[in-house]
Amino acid sequence: MKGIILAGGFGSRLKPLTKAFSKQLLPIFDKPMIFYPLSVLMLAGIREILIITTDRDKYLFHSLFGDGSDYGISIEYITQASPDGIGQAFIIGEDFIGSSHVSLILGDNIFYGHQFSEILSKQINVLDGATIFTTIVDSPSAFAVAEIDQDGVVISLEEKPDVPKSNTIATGLYFYENSVIDVAKNIKPSDRGELEITDINIEYLKEGKLKAQQLGRGFAWLDTGTQESLMQASNFIQTIQHRQGLMVACIEEIAFANKWIDGNKLMKSLERYKNSPYGDYLKKVFEGSEKT
Repeated sequence: MKGIILAGGFGSRLKPLTKAFSKQLLPIFDKPMIFYPLSVLMLAGIREILIITTDRDKYLFHSLFGDGSDYGISIEYITQASPDGIGQAFIIGEDFIGSSHVSLILGDNIFYGHQFSEILSKQINVLDGATIFTTIVDSPSAFAVAEIDQDGVVISLEEKPDVPKSNTIATGLYFYENSVIDVAKNIKPSDRGELEITDINIEYLKEGKLKAQQLGRGFAWLDTGTQESLMQASNFIQTIQHRQGLMVACIEEIAFANKWIDGNKLMKSLERYKNSPYGDYLKKVFEGSEKT
C-alpha cells in the first residue's frame, strides 16, 4: 500500500497565520503539523508516500523531508493547482499510485491511541473495497455521519446532515483498493464544485464494500483547522508528552523501531536537531537502543 498526505489548500480559516506558508507547517506544540499524519502512514508500515501541496509550499516541504531517505522511506511531491476537493487527490496521484492500494490522510488530522500500528496493519490486511476510520463526537452535524452495524459494515453515510442518525463520524483517514482511481474519475463535482471524498465513499457503500474501523474511547482524533483547535492540539500533545516522557509523532523513532534506519542514520538526525528538545529525545532513543 502507498500513502498520500493531502497538504494543499490555502488555510483560509487560519489567516493571517497561513498567509506566508501552508497550515500543515504550523507548529503543533514541538513539531510541524505534517509530522503527525506522516507518522500515521509510517505506523501503518507504508514507505512510499506522496505529499500533495501547493506550488508555493512544495519547496518548504521538500526542505523539511527531502526524498524521505533520512527516515527509510520515499517521499514524492506533487502540486495541486487549486483545491478542488479531497477526491481529486486520487486523480492527481494516479501515476504515483500505479497498481497499488492507497491510504489517504488529511494533512491537518492528528491521531493518538494505544496499539494504533496494529489496528492500521490489520485493516490493510483485510481491506476489501474501502475502509474509513470513525470516531464519536458531540456535534456530528459538521462532519460525514456514519451508521455502522456490529460487523463494522457501513449502513449509511451522510455529509453534514441537519439531523444526524448517529454521533459517529468519518475522520480524515481512509484506506482504498486501487479501484478508487476510477471511482474518483467517475463521480461528479458537488454543488461547491469539488470532488467530495464522501461521494467516493458512498460509491463503495452502494456496493456493500465500505467498512469502518471505529476508534474507541482510548483514541484521540483532532482536526486542526481553526485557531482554537490548533491550541487544543498543542496543549494535548504537550500534556501527553510531559506525563509519559514519550514523544508523539517522532518520525525518526518510528523509522528506527521499524528497522528502516540504523543507529548511524539516527545519529545524523540527532546532530541535525542538537540543542533542541527533539534532538534530546532522539539521543534518549539512541541510548536506549544501546542498552538492549
